[in-house]
Amino acid sequence: MPIHVDIVSAEREIFSGTAEMVFAPAVLGEVGIAPGHTPLLTQLGPGEVRLKFEDGSEEGFYVSGGVLEVQPKVVTILSDTAERAEDLDEAAVLKAKEAAEAALHNQEGSIDYALARSELAETVAQIQTIQRLRRRAGGGRG
Repeated sequence: MPIHVDIVSAEREIFSGTAEMVFAPAVLGEVGIAPGHTPLLTQLGPGEVRLKFEDGSEEGFYVSGGVLEVQPKVVTILSDTAERAEDLDEAAVLKAKEAAEAALHNQEGSIDYALARSELAETVAQIQTIQRLRRRAGGGRG
């Protein structure tokens, strides 16, 4: 019996459908949610949400963080930014990572180090999501 999953960003609904398993980047580590899971509310860190379907296929989504709510028959993921892993622009992500790293290494300017570290963590999570998607597409383990 599959579980209904909704993944929603601040801009739009990214996914609404059923899955056999949901894997999400909770702040204390990855969680796996199966149908009938105990109700749960937890904070998410930046990373990949993976859905495993009845046919064994998987689909990945990048989330910038947010909240995961598990109810008996519904999993809801709310995130400021969420998109399908296949839609991530690797070149743009790498450029953003370089900019965040440069900001952290800039000793002369007055920068918001917390913001720069947060942006760097998001870009690293996006790169990891892209790499996992490639491994799955190439037949490797993700």
